[in-house]
Amino acid sequence: MYDMDQDQYDGEIDYMHQEDAWDRDLLLDPAWEKQQRKTFTAWCNSHLRKAGTQIDNIEEDFRDGLKLMLLLEVISGERLAKPERGKMRVHKISNVNKALDFIIGKGVKLVSIGAEEIVDGNAKMTLGMIWTIILRFAIQDISVEETSAKEGLLLWCQRKTAPYKNVNIQNFHISWKDGLGFCALIHRHRPELIDYGKLRKDDPMTNLNTAFDVAEKYLDIPKMLDAEDIVGTARPDEKAIMTYVSSFYHAFSGAQKAETAANRICKVLAVNQENEQLMEDYEKLASDLLEWIRRTIPWLENRLPENTMQAMQQKLEDFRDYRRQHKPPKVQEKCQLEINFNTLQTKLRLSNRPAFMPSEGKMVSDINNAWGSLEGAEKGYEEWLLNEIRRLERLDHLAEKFRQKAAIHEAWTEGKEAMLQKHDYETASLSEIKALLKKHEAFESDLAAHQDRVEQIAAIAQELNELDYYDSPSVNARCQKICDQWDALGALSQKRSEALQRTEKLLETIDQLYLEFAKRAAPFNNWMEGAMEDLQDTFIVHTIEEIQGLSTAHEQFKATLPEADKERQAILGIHNEIAKIVQTYHVNMAGTNPYTTINPQEVNAKWDKVRQLVPQRDQALIEEHARQQNNERLRRQFANQANVIGPWIQTKMEEIGRISIEMHGTLEDQLTHLRQYEKSIVNYKPKIDQLEGDHQLIQEALIFDNKHTNYTMEHIRVGWEQLLTTIARTINEIENQVLTRDAKGISQEQLNEYRASFNHFDRDHSGTLGAEEFKACLISLGFDIANDAQKRSGFMDAEDFKTCLISIGYNLGENEFSRIMSIVDPNRMGIVTFQGFIDFMSRETADTDTADQVVASFKVLAGDKNYILADELRRELPPDQAEYCMARMAPYTGPDGVPGALDYMSFSTALYGESDL
Repeated sequence: MYDMDQDQYDGEIDYMHQEDAWDRDLLLDPAWEKQQRKTFTAWCNSHLRKAGTQIDNIEEDFRDGLKLMLLLEVISGERLAKPERGKMRVHKISNVNKALDFIIGKGVKLVSIGAEEIVDGNAKMTLGMIWTIILRFAIQDISVEETSAKEGLLLWCQRKTAPYKNVNIQNFHISWKDGLGFCALIHRHRPELIDYGKLRKDDPMTNLNTAFDVAEKYLDIPKMLDAEDIVGTARPDEKAIMTYVSSFYHAFSGAQKAETAANRICKVLAVNQENEQLMEDYEKLASDLLEWIRRTIPWLENRLPENTMQAMQQKLEDFRDYRRQHKPPKVQEKCQLEINFNTLQTKLRLSNRPAFMPSEGKMVSDINNAWGSLEGAEKGYEEWLLNEIRRLERLDHLAEKFRQKAAIHEAWTEGKEAMLQKHDYETASLSEIKALLKKHEAFESDLAAHQDRVEQIAAIAQELNELDYYDSPSVNARCQKICDQWDALGALSQKRSEALQRTEKLLETIDQLYLEFAKRAAPFNNWMEGAMEDLQDTFIVHTIEEIQGLSTAHEQFKATLPEADKERQAILGIHNEIAKIVQTYHVNMAGTNPYTTINPQEVNAKWDKVRQLVPQRDQALIEEHARQQNNERLRRQFANQANVIGPWIQTKMEEIGRISIEMHGTLEDQLTHLRQYEKSIVNYKPKIDQLEGDHQLIQEALIFDNKHTNYTMEHIRVGWEQLLTTIARTINEIENQVLTRDAKGISQEQLNEYRASFNHFDRDHSGTLGAEEFKACLISLGFDIANDAQKRSGFMDAEDFKTCLISIGYNLGENEFSRIMSIVDPNRMGIVTFQGFIDFMSRETADTDTADQVVASFKVLAGDKNYILADELRRELPPDQAEYCMARMAPYTGPDGVPGALDYMSFSTALYGESDL
């Protein structure tokens, strides 16, 4: 009997801690035992079949120890001690002990497992032993990211199944019940075997059978569990699951090893293929380069001279093309050849291959020798070319110099004879003549400067004759032609100079006359244009004074006309003198006066136009003077009426204001007085209409100002509309006060008392305002303060109203005053009108309906319910008022409500402003 503890042994991996050792297995759940028996049997057979055998009953077939030893030899790859072949119990115990000794030798300590229990067929002990073997040989070596055994296998499962939905591997029991974990492992490594997208988490039987069948058929993993056992067990056996999953791990890790081996072979072959390609490339590049060197050296060694400079220049150009275009690529090829050779040798050495030996004559040293021969031939060829070119240059130097100088001179003289024979000065102006003279002077200077070149050309021609140049006849003919042409140019230049100077003197005289004409014609022309512009100008005047000023200025202009006519005659005389000179000396005039564009015809035409416009201007001024007299009459007619109507409207506005504020008689007396005022105002309307008619005439006459009055028709209209509005509003206010008095039962004495209090605190009429404050007050009310007396405003601001309330007995805090202000000033304007003041005082002193009273009334109609129905409203109220209530009542939401119930309480409070409708 052997012992086994649960700690690590000699640094070995703890075999899954073996939770509670075998005392837990002694109480093994029957379902778990069944799963372990099937799983361990299948696992053992997956190895025993390699030896051509298998077991059928795990506790019976291992009793003699023979198949147990065989199993250990297969899974370890080692040979165990020779087994006993006897059939006796002692032989069996001996074989089992040999197997247990082997397990212990692998670093495993056994606890409570002895050979006798195995030989006796103890199922639980046998399963425990097989589990120990599985841990040691199938699970211990599993390692994933520094974790091993159970943790490593679990981490491997989690990593492989992480991308799959509905798979969450956390253990080796319930995480595998739905079968998706097994299917995910297979699909991750062999996706073509399972259509994972069609699997369902709620169909574990199909998932498990699919995974087990595919693993057995395609992965050579025996079926170690039944789907029914896993699904029918609340918690599948952890050891059985671990054993099954480890088979998947080893199956897929084996495939990975095969892939790694194939990759290694491919890598080795790829290196070898690359090296062979480099060898072939080297051989071809070396052959091509040597062949090019062989063809090029004879061309560089050719030293046959040429007879002409052109031929030698072509040879030099060919050599330059060789240096620029043909040789550089070959230099690059030679360099690349050496680089490829060194790279190839390095790769061969690093991959443990023998060094590369090129074909005979293609070593790097052979290529370097051939290249040295090429450069030697190249250097000698270049020196020969330069010497030959220098020799021919000496022979051709003089001839080329003659040709260059002759060509320059011929190019300079081209067109010069035609230029000197031109008669362009006959039609030129004075400025153009002066320019031609300066240009001719420059030409004569240039002609003198070219004398030296002509002498040099003749000297070079003489030297070429003396040296017996092969093309001397053509040189002599060209030199003679240049000398003859030079003599002709000198004679033509002298003749042109004399003609230019004679023409210049005549044109200077004419130019002075042109300038005089321009100086006098320009201001006279401007005067005529200005006069025509003034005479034709459409004037716009608005007063008699303006038109009289225009008439005076026109008379002054007419007085200047005789003197202007004398100036016109003098200007025309200058032009006649110019025409006389041109006719006498036959001067060919090339153009008009260069100093001005004005001509005598234009001067006469404009003068005639001025004479025609003067009487037209006279007539226009007379007509405008008559129109302005009529406009002045219209202004005075309108002003006389406006100066009466404007103050009348202002006075009536003030009188209406006093009637509405002052306390004279009863409200009925004030109302009667105001209606009389209204009638008198309406009767004044014909005068307003008459003023409108006068205003229409002014507009049609395009009169825009009136110095006789400050009133415009717009002012009159606005004042009239304000007057009608004010009288109507004031009558309405008195009528409202009558209604308030009668409705609230207020006596006339109370109204007088309220009015006296209000007037007392109406500070606009207290006499305490300064002049500027009083003025600002009137302007803010929209009145023209020039003649207005001070008026009461008819309302109080918030502070005045508060003081008034305190004076008549109210004890006000800030909250109470805010409440009162919300009643009298609902628009939050910060002022209190007298009508608002009366309403508030009547509300405080009179008996009025309240929201509670209306609620009580509705409750009577509703039969004492907290809600009311539409039928009850139609039955008790007039149709229009019933519809009004139903349209505004909110649905009733109380617990005692019924369908169609309406909330009359919130409706009643809203009527009095205590809530919102």
